[in-house]
Amino acid sequence: MIVTIVCSRAAVPHLRKAGGGHIINFSDWLSRSGRPRYTGYLPYYVAKTGVIALTEALALELAPDKILVNAIAPGPILAPPETTEAELGAVEKSTPLGTWGGETAIAEAVLAILSCSFVTGETIRVDGGRHIR
Repeated sequence: MIVTIVCSRAAVPHLRKAGGGHIINFSDWLSRSGRPRYTGYLPYYVAKTGVIALTEALALELAPDKILVNAIAPGPILAPPETTEAELGAVEKSTPLGTWGGETAIAEAVLAILSCSFVTGETIRVDGGRHIR
């Protein structure tokens, strides 16, 4: 979360000078769902939930400067190389769209955010519907 704060603070003067712009942060689908599902991820979960809070607070603070602040909350995008076939299948079964998202899904979400001039303070899950199962 510290990196998110530092990068945002570094970008703000440039965006103000430009008359506005976008900051896009990255969180996690679990944090966006508002409930932890796995043990052993306490620091990660808290940090990613903090990114959502930071996104909302910055959106409010920077709105007068026409700086829009949003976040992407990825779900299963790319499997780690050590993922077993059984683990791959379990994730696919738990995801309503039945697959991993891939990096293109993130790029499409970023482009969608950048194409809209009236969305700020939002965290968008890119998780193939995983949060609804």
